[in-house]
Amino acid sequence: MPTVHFVNVSPGDCSIIQHASGRATIIDICDGYYDASVSVDLLRHYREQRRMTEAPTNPLAYAANRLGLTEFWRFVLTHPDMDHMDGLDALFENFTVQNFWDTGAKREKPSFDEGTAYVEADWDRYESLVAGTESGVTVLHPLAGSKFKFANRNEDGQGAGDGIYVCSPNAALVKDASDNEDSLNDASYVLCYNSQGGRIVFPGDAHDKTWEFACSAHAQMLGSCHVLIAPHHGRHSDRSYDFLNLLKPKLTLFGSAPYEHQAKAYAQWDKRNLPYISSDEAGTVVMECESGGIRVFVENPSIIPAGSRGQTNAFGYRELFFIPK
Repeated sequence: MPTVHFVNVSPGDCSIIQHASGRATIIDICDGYYDASVSVDLLRHYREQRRMTEAPTNPLAYAANRLGLTEFWRFVLTHPDMDHMDGLDALFENFTVQNFWDTGAKREKPSFDEGTAYVEADWDRYESLVAGTESGVTVLHPLAGSKFKFANRNEDGQGAGDGIYVCSPNAALVKDASDNEDSLNDASYVLCYNSQGGRIVFPGDAHDKTWEFACSAHAQMLGSCHVLIAPHHGRHSDRSYDFLNLLKPKLTLFGSAPYEHQAKAYAQWDKRNLPYISSDEAGTVVMECESGGIRVFVENPSIIPAGSRGQTNAFGYRELFFIPK
């Protein structure tokens, strides 16, 4: 059964897809060096207080120990911000990664002065990857509308492959972002995973121009989607929320961001009566995609009203609700 894991990381993004093909995709990475050992009492406290992002999950430990993965078919970097490649070096050191997806947007190397939260080795690994000097790794730069085997075509060129479609950026957005680093988020990937249970949208830090293009060029694919990963971890970022009028997600998953930023964003969902949950509330979220829809399981059972708890998945996470296809 295809399964999507929205990993509880802070303050970036990381999602893992286990496809029906047996291949696995990882989209962005954060907290790849975090020591995820937390006492039972402390974890219970975080659960009760709904402060789960204070006990984040190392996605590499999660992939190895929970999922039994040693290999990823593809790593997708939505855009080259450090909170989306925090652990990139560790990923490529500890797992076999067959393919690296990158939009091609360029930025200057960030500062790694004392006190920075990030590791320079991650940037060095990124530069090695985009230069094509990593042995055994195929570097791809798929842009909006790309169709190719394994992503959204079978090996024979037919079918839908792993069901991953690129809705943005196009070449013009990538060029603008490379020419003006302030526009980097406008060249973020917007991916749609068309699973057997429904469509899940991964937009990285997509900003206004990204959404304008994606919603115009791929309205049918994005419209009335089943699950949306909130762009920019749920930060408001002084953005337009007109894209919600098209997407109308049945559920939105918010990552980690300062509450004052997320509260402004929540208001945009509230006024459209769109449901959402956050990593702080839920911890890691697991979505099992079956033929009739998507079953949503959460790490933190305390957010589920007593008497309404559904089935438990293989990890002991409780079912929060079911999203029909």
